Amino acid sequence: MPRRLSPTALAYLLLLAVVVIWGATFVLIKDALQDASPLLFNLLRMALAFVALVIINHRQLGSIKRQSLISGLIVGLFLAAGYQFQTAGLARTTAAKSALITGLVVVFVPLFTIFPTLRPSGTPPPRWTSALGAILAFSGLLLLTTPAGTSWQNLFSTVGLGDILTLFCAVAFAAHLLSLAHVSKAIPTAHLATLQIGSAALLMTITLPLGGRPHLTLTPRLFVALAITSILATAVAFTIQSWAQQYLPPTHTAILLSLEPVFACITSFLVLHEHLGRRSLFGAALILIGIVTIELFPSDAPIPMYPI
Repeated sequence: MPRRLSPTALAYLLLLAVVVIWGATFVLIKDALQDASPLLFNLLRMALAFVALVIINHRQLGSIKRQSLISGLIVGLFLAAGYQFQTAGLARTTAAKSALITGLVVVFVPLFTIFPTLRPSGTPPPRWTSALGAILAFSGLLLLTTPAGTSWQNLFSTVGLGDILTLFCAVAFAAHLLSLAHVSKAIPTAHLATLQIGSAALLMTITLPLGGRPHLTLTPRLFVALAITSILATAVAFTIQSWAQQYLPPTHTAILLSLEPVFACITSFLVLHEHLGRRSLFGAALILIGIVTIELFPSDAPIPMYPI
């Protein structure tokens, strides 16, 4: 009779599977954006995820209080902003770059906790390793997003619009994580997960016109991308994350998370044949080193776990 896995071992395996899925979704979405405009894709994805979460959590949704509604709206606002910036940026840059720049969320979270009003209760100020990690990550970002031979005078003018939008995405996701840390202890997980996804879908409906005239072509790859990103990468990933972090040390969770850009780069190379030059590869390495520096030597700031 086969030996059953312990909850801790199962948590590692399931969370690793989530990170692999999140890494692969950059390629899926990049490909699917040929058939749907970025903001419309986000809206469809989030609406499907909301329906799935309502089905999964319907028994716990009968006693939602006013505090839960307000918190879900606030958290969903930042989540929607992160997705909108990320997908709009992904349409204008490579999947590998998008994943690496999005990974900077784990740099922004501890940096933002410098400000006492943004720091969750019981969280100490960031340590010097956060500053070191940020310097490494931003140095890598400049190498990754600017062409070789760029002068200091033209440094920021050569950064692509897609890269800038994706950087805004990382900031929005960091704000999402901090707001989540402020309210998650006071609100049932099923309520918060469902309400923030529903709020994000509502806000994406309101902001849909900002992306220009939406277009949609129903194709098999679009259906596959929507199914995987809405069900696996959002609804199921939220549920797994909430359960798995009960059994895993924060540093182990962080190390798993730091693998996401690696899986994204691997899948973008294998599927889309995207290549990074020497300069970009060095920049990518600096970003990953900066992320790992912050995650391996944390200041007990909230561990970033964000859906892609």
